[in-house]
Amino acid sequence: MPDFDLTLPDPTIPGFEVDRYELRERPAYSFVPDRRDFLKLLGGGLVVLLALQSPAEAQESGGGARRGGPGGQATPQDIGAWLHIAESGLITVYTGKVEMGQNIRTSLAQAVAEELRTSPGRIELVMGDTMLTPFDIGTVGSMTTPIMAPQLHKVAAAAREMLLDLAAQQFQAGRATLTLADGQIVNPATGKSLTFGELTKGRKLTRTITADAQVTPATEWKIAGHDLHKVNARSIVTGKERYTSDLKLPGMLYGRVVRPAAFNATLASLETKQADQLPGVLTVHDGNFVGVACDDSAKLDQAAAAVKADWKAPAQTNSRELFAHLKSRAAKAADWQPDPSGDVHVEATYQVPYIAHTPLEPRAAVANWEGDHLTVWTGTQRPFGVRTELAQAFGLPEDKIRVIVPPTGSGYGGKHTGECAVEAARLAKAAGKPVKLQWTREDEFTWAYFRPAGVIDVRGSARKDGAITSWQFHNYNSGNAAIRSPYNIPNQIAEFHATDSPLRQGSYRGLAASANHFARESHMDELARAAGMEPAAFRLKNAADPRLRAVIEAATERFRWGRAKSRRGQGFGMMAGFDKGGYVSACIELTVLNGKVRIDRIVQSFECGAIVNPDQLKNQIAGGTIMGIGGALFEAVEFENGRILNPRLSKYRVPRFSDLPEIDIVLVDRKDLPSAGAGETPIVAVAPAVANAIFDATGKRLRSLPLKLDA
Repeated sequence: MPDFDLTLPDPTIPGFEVDRYELRERPAYSFVPDRRDFLKLLGGGLVVLLALQSPAEAQESGGGARRGGPGGQATPQDIGAWLHIAESGLITVYTGKVEMGQNIRTSLAQAVAEELRTSPGRIELVMGDTMLTPFDIGTVGSMTTPIMAPQLHKVAAAAREMLLDLAAQQFQAGRATLTLADGQIVNPATGKSLTFGELTKGRKLTRTITADAQVTPATEWKIAGHDLHKVNARSIVTGKERYTSDLKLPGMLYGRVVRPAAFNATLASLETKQADQLPGVLTVHDGNFVGVACDDSAKLDQAAAAVKADWKAPAQTNSRELFAHLKSRAAKAADWQPDPSGDVHVEATYQVPYIAHTPLEPRAAVANWEGDHLTVWTGTQRPFGVRTELAQAFGLPEDKIRVIVPPTGSGYGGKHTGECAVEAARLAKAAGKPVKLQWTREDEFTWAYFRPAGVIDVRGSARKDGAITSWQFHNYNSGNAAIRSPYNIPNQIAEFHATDSPLRQGSYRGLAASANHFARESHMDELARAAGMEPAAFRLKNAADPRLRAVIEAATERFRWGRAKSRRGQGFGMMAGFDKGGYVSACIELTVLNGKVRIDRIVQSFECGAIVNPDQLKNQIAGGTIMGIGGALFEAVEFENGRILNPRLSKYRVPRFSDLPEIDIVLVDRKDLPSAGAGETPIVAVAPAVANAIFDATGKRLRSLPLKLDA
């Protein structure tokens, strides 16, 4: 797999936790132009090439910015960069965020509509287009709601104030006497009105956004804070929505990459004669990159099979030895502190495997060159980061590259990097025509990055009255997201230990918060039982944060926690936690019969400040919960000697309709608090609550995911 360093990411870059391993890798490809291409690009004269000797030198030559990083670009403060009102009255909003199915197109439209006192239907969002939208670090880290939504509130509020100024001038009336309603400004004294379009006449707005822009408080929201169906729902359900895989350009070819059988392989020999003789087929070879492009997608399998490539790969480890491998190769071992406190002491180790993102839409890209200008349409969470990768791969300045993100069929943190875009661009460059490249499902399972595997060692102590006296928590490899306990613990050590991962790994929904909550909340149950205390009471005993207590109380009340069991094999389990501004608690009822686990009911309470769209929030929580069932009970990447052994859905088990329990969601709305994102945190609730319920049903403590009684 690609090399990466074990140093922490730049702490000044928000949202770039250590868990985002994929952002610290070397670029997947670097295509060196031949001498003629270089002279065309730079013009005549003397060209001196510096041969970089190491990744560190390459990094320095790029100004020290990490791969795909923000490069020091500041948030634009000119309102014209964010919003435009046409003479027709259509309001166009520009944002670098992208729509991956999480429905931020709707919630961001609500933010703008709230401040302009107009219908969300009058608002069109242009998203994720590096030529048209302001720079954005990426749709990552649940940052859209807490960062982009307030930004657009300010943008729209500033536009509102300018419209009122324009209207006051035309009406020759005081601003305070005017009202906004449904895309127009009304003078109640005369009954006259002017639409937004009539006021602006398509002119560019030039007011500067200031920090003190008067946005509408959540307690007064009329559009935000309320249910609103997806603004583009009709185009989705009627099939009019165009994803990358739907795009077709004139003269476009279809591409496929010929991949090695194992990771870390290098190309030893190549024979393309047979493929070259196929009509309408082009073969491309550049270093370790081998691909084909065809005029008909039906020829791709035949063309790829006709390429005879011999790859050499080193011997590598396997999934059976994974956890021993991670512990033995840590950069720093745990420094356990003496723990004389407390009446009970519990020590345990928890294990989390690699799992795949399994997005609904595998990676796809369409690339088109016009001279030395490149345009790529691709589903990515980081269009500006992918633009940087393309610039690095082809030796181009970024202003010659445009990345456009169509609506995308999910990502879950797995589409931060742009390998597919780079591959499509390389094939298009060779073909001299646009090329569409769609990864197969097996490509997606094998060549994307995985949720990091991890080993987590925990020691906890408590008094007989249930008060936790010490807590030591050491995470190997999976990451540091939500690593510290939210409970009131006087002596707490929580450390992340970087190590050598045998597989490529990176961001996953919730990052390491899912692994760290699994270990912590499982251990909380173990410590509670050792102290002779009921699990919910134990958590409340140690929860000083009122917001944490509130979600525990909301979940246990709805669940009717403490009721007697009604059947054989029944078990109850719970958890509580916090990450990315969201507080969560879950109670689970399940049944274990003949060694099989069936989840019957999940109650999850969630609080993320002021709720922007309750229906949308429930959908996010339900989606994260269902995804969490897969990680809890089924999902694990199996590998051996550089090969993935279960690279298709027939071998990689994800949740099915028959696995779904009743999901009961309790929303805790705090209009007195800023809104936080909710795309990630709900997923962390499932695995620990299921593990605790299995113990309640069977008396057997499972500490390795996925949770299997016959393992």
